[in-house]
Amino acid sequence: MCTIFGGLRPGKMVLVQGRVSGTANRFQIDLQVGCSTRPRADVAFHFNPRFSSSETSVVCNTLHMEQWLHEVHHPGPQLRKGQPFLLLFLFLEDKIKVSINGQHLLDYPNRLPLCDVDTIGIHGDISVQGISFLCRNPFSDSITEYPVCQPLKLGNVAMTTPLSKTLPNGISEGHMTTVRGLASANPDEIVILLKSADFIPFKLTASFRDQTLLYSYLMGPRWAEPQEIQTPFFLFHAERFVQIHIFSETNGFRLAINGVPLGVFCPPVLDLKSINEIQINGSIKIYSFIC
Repeated sequence: MCTIFGGLRPGKMVLVQGRVSGTANRFQIDLQVGCSTRPRADVAFHFNPRFSSSETSVVCNTLHMEQWLHEVHHPGPQLRKGQPFLLLFLFLEDKIKVSINGQHLLDYPNRLPLCDVDTIGIHGDISVQGISFLCRNPFSDSITEYPVCQPLKLGNVAMTTPLSKTLPNGISEGHMTTVRGLASANPDEIVILLKSADFIPFKLTASFRDQTLLYSYLMGPRWAEPQEIQTPFFLFHAERFVQIHIFSETNGFRLAINGVPLGVFCPPVLDLKSINEIQINGSIKIYSFIC
């Protein structure tokens, strides 16, 4: 059971990576309204692959006020016993689109309001390697197609922190930096820096101790007074996946975390072409880093 931080809205996605048991009978992924068991929480989308000796079928349904609605059945040949999978749910205004390993599987109409869904529950004969909450472009709600999603790079030694990557050509307007990772079990803070030879125009600090997000920049010998980023709740949690987008603009950086847009942050002076390094430090294990 996992909270969907920031909730759902059209254009947001949930990515589940795992492996079906070699002796699987069935498993289910429930996108639901809270986590109550008595009475049972509403389930906006019940995704239930079932395995027999000859075929795999997927049963979809909605639970409302403890009553199941009409079942919808689909073939599911992309899911096989003992095999890994990459399962993507894409949420639109009127339906949910589901793909497995990059291939479209089914559409399911929204029977309950999407904005009420805040929890994902996974049960049954699978092992889960990762759950990510994604948005190809969190600054636009116009997404209608699946993005290209690569499997998480589990156990990649090169992605341990502190992590530094040089940018020999700088960055340009419209450049998107994406960081996906897992916060540690006892996190202190996570820090992301965009640096040039002479100044640091972007510093993001997530403090688990204070439950705050801070933006700052360095020009000359002193750091600017940190600017607290206002959020309805703290967007980082111990042992939870997180995705960070930094979108470069002429005068600043647009920031989103777990698909939640957080505003534009502008240093007094900005030369994007002079930015030659990105650094990631702190209590996070990096699984994917696109810059």
